[in-house]
Amino acid sequence: MFLAEEAAQAASKFTGFDPFVMLFTIVIAIGVFRLLVSPKKNPFAIGFSTVSLIVFLIMDVVMVMNWMDKL
Repeated sequence: MFLAEEAAQAASKFTGFDPFVMLFTIVIAIGVFRLLVSPKKNPFAIGFSTVSLIVFLIMDVVMVMNWMDKL
């Protein structure tokens, strides 16, 4: 019974939402890059997308640390 509980706990570290978080991070990073190289700058969009990218990067770090049992 103890081994089954450990296996269930280890399997629960990865969720179906994790790949979507990584994909959203990549899409946001592409958007930030495109905003920064565009000739017409939109400071609000640059700031908002940069804050969003920082939040998603922190989420990615926490997610990966949870996979590796560092949290």
